[in-house]
Parts: sequence; structure tokens; C-alpha cells
Amino acid sequence: MPAEYIAALMFGTMLMLMLTGQRMFGIIGFVAVVAAILLWGDRGGHDLAFSQSFKLMNWFPLITLPMFIFMGYVLSESRLADDLYRMFHVWFGPVPGGLAIGTILLMVLISAMNGLSVAGMAIGATIALPELLKRSYDKRMVTGVIQAGASLGILIPPSVVMVLYAMIARQPVTQLWMAGILPGLMMASLFISYIWIRCRLNPALGPAISDEERAEVLGPPRVRIIKDADGIIIEEIEDSSFNREKSRLLLAGLLPLAIFAVMMVPFIMGYTRLVESSVIGALAAFSASVLKGRMTWAVLETCTRMTLAISCMFLWIILAALAFGAVFDGLRAVDFVRALFVEELGLNRWQILILMQLSFLIMGAFLDDTAMLVIVAPLYVPIVRMLEFDLIWYGVLYTITCQIAYMTPPFGYNLFLMRAMAPPEVTLADIYRSIFPFVGVMILGLALVMAFPQIALWLPQTLGVR
Repeated sequence: MPAEYIAALMFGTMLMLMLTGQRMFGIIGFVAVVAAILLWGDRGGHDLAFSQSFKLMNWFPLITLPMFIFMGYVLSESRLADDLYRMFHVWFGPVPGGLAIGTILLMVLISAMNGLSVAGMAIGATIALPELLKRSYDKRMVTGVIQAGASLGILIPPSVVMVLYAMIARQPVTQLWMAGILPGLMMASLFISYIWIRCRLNPALGPAISDEERAEVLGPPRVRIIKDADGIIIEEIEDSSFNREKSRLLLAGLLPLAIFAVMMVPFIMGYTRLVESSVIGALAAFSASVLKGRMTWAVLETCTRMTLAISCMFLWIILAALAFGAVFDGLRAVDFVRALFVEELGLNRWQILILMQLSFLIMGAFLDDTAMLVIVAPLYVPIVRMLEFDLIWYGVLYTITCQIAYMTPPFGYNLFLMRAMAPPEVTLADIYRSIFPFVGVMILGLALVMAFPQIALWLPQTLGVR
């Protein structure tokens, strides 16, 4: 049987098994090992699984994965992010759409401490969403804001999706993480610009909060009255305690940012490697929660259990992806896809790249990011290399496409998370309609990174990351 037919059979079998609802890593690994046994016999199939597992265990940067996941869960479960949102509530509330802008900034900081979209969704849905709805923000606006902001978790480092891509594409995860910083901040800026413009044009979508509402958080400002000798009021001075309370909230809210700085500054300065920095970040988050009296045995148990569960899940996924990719390498299926694009269709390099991105967007309507990566990365990465595009830059493009896929009906991952966490008055139809403006903004961001690759490549090249 020709190699391209075997590859098509593997894809078809995988898609059929996905309908059974079994775990992704089990489906991918099963197809890979069975295909290897049928192609190369029992020894070949067994050697495939064992060789890929040793390759996985020898990949030192994977130690960062549980460290960053643990740090994110400590910030979430110990409610350190609450202070951060209260800070945005006070400082941005008087601006039209200010609380929604503050929510995006909250998501940026949470993303910088946890490489998973689900962490941002959980914090946004439990902390920000009730406040936004209570302040009469448009429900379609706010559900779109939270979903878009949460999607930044897979672009701003430490991104777990980029770890998977780095393993499959054989690229340094450190360079990928550095390449994701500026596109992630650019995407957040585009979200903020869209929110500000919409709320300026239609203030009812995101009304500014009044002084009375701010006083619910700060307490009312006090006025000191100065009288003359006859008891006549000659001056009223606002008590500085109100401003001191604002400053206190600012310091408390910036604690997560300080944790990020403690973790990343030694790495950027070259004093530590990323693995050591991830340990520093986890210890800093744990220490902060202890000092603030929010680390209990129940919180520690939850953080540890979730870290272990998610880390093991991703390790299994990476192992299955490596085995699947090894079978594809053995079949040389990439040669068939390359010939289809270049010789039969006669496309140029940019047309091929755009076609690959469109295929991700289409698959993202039905598959999650892991399934997309495992299915097409073994085929697309060699083609990208052949077309002489930078694989680090392409990893950023793939990750942005995953962001869009997370919010694309009918099976966008963030859509179902929002439905599970939102109050009853927010319907599934509201959630679906809320994401279209933000998907448009994200497509604009994708186009900008494609047109100007240095948005992604400038930082790793400037810092000389190796």
C-alpha cells in the first residue's frame, strides 16, 4: 500500500476513534503503535514507544511544566488574583469600559504565570464576570472579553501549547516563549483598543462606575474641614487616607506582577536558566500565599493534585505525539503533502502558508489545539522548513490560530468552559454571539504577525536566547 494511503488511513482511524470520547493521548498513541506494529513488526512497534519515551524523559526543559502549572494554581486557589482585580476595579472603573479593560490586563498577568487558558477562564468567570454583570455591563460584551482574555494564556509565556509544539518541531522552547511575548501584548492591546472604542461609541455596553460604587471597595473619601476663629469654614481638604487606600490596593494588586519579575528578571539577565526560573516562580507564589495567610492544607492539596493531573496528561500527550510523528517520518508522508502543494497545485510559499493557517482554523471548529497539533504538525513542520520560513515564527502563528480555534463554534473549548461557569441569564446563544468581534480582532493580530515577522522574532534575536 502506498505511504500516502497508509497516512490517510491513520488520520481516518484517529478521527473515528475521537468520536468514542476516549482520551486524546490514548487515541493518538494507540494509532501510532498499532501502525508501527503493522508496518515493521512487533519489535518495531515496541521499540517505537520505548524510544520516544526515553526521548521525552531526556528533555530537560519539561521540568518547567509542573512548576508553572503549580504557580498558576497557587495564585488561583489562594485568591491572590482577587487583590489584582480589586486594583483594576478602583483604578480603571471610572473609564467607560474600564472594568472590561482591567479584566484584559488581569488575564495578561494571569497568563504570565500559568500556561493554560483554563486558569484565566476560571479566574475571569468567578471574579470578573459577576462584578461586570452587577455593574450593568452588556453580557455579550463581557463574556467575549473573558474568553478572549483567557485565550492569551496559550500565547504569553509560559505557554504549555508552545511546549508541545517545541517538542514536535524540535525547537527550543525558550525561544518560542520569548517570541510569544510581544505578539501576546499586541493582542491584548488590540482587545483593549476595541473595548475602549466600542464603549466610547456606546457607553451602555460598559458604563463607568460612580464614586459611590468605588466607595464600596475603598470606603467613602473623608474631607477635613478648616475653620477660622469665628467658626466659618474657610477650606475643605480631602483626607489623604482615601488616596492611601488606593495606593495600598495598588501594592497588593501588583504582588502577582512582583512574583513574575522575581522569576523572569534573573532569567533575562542570564543569571538562571528557564528551569531554575520556573522553580523560583513556584517558590515565590507559594511564599506569598503563606505570608498573606491564604495557604491552607486544602489549598495545597488542590494545587498539588491539579498540578500532578495536568502535568501527567501533557506528558502522555507529548509521548503520543512523538510516536505518531515518528511513524509519519518513517512513511515519508510529508513528501506526498509537499508534492501536492508545490507540484500539483503550483502554489507559492505564501499561498501554502495561508492555506495551512486556514486548515487550522477549519479544524479548530471541531478539534482542540492538541489534536490539531498532533495531526498536522508532523506534516506541516517539514514543509515550513522547506519553504524557508522560521519555525519559531511559525510556532507563534500556530499558537495564535489555536487562540482563534478556542473561540470558534461549534466546538470551541472556551465556549463550553464559559457556558459551564456563566450564570443562567447568560445563554449559549449569547456566548456564541459574543466572540465574533474578538475573533475578528485576533485574525487582525494574526495577519500583522504574518506580515511583520519581527513582531515575534525581535525579542529572541535581541536577547540572544539559545
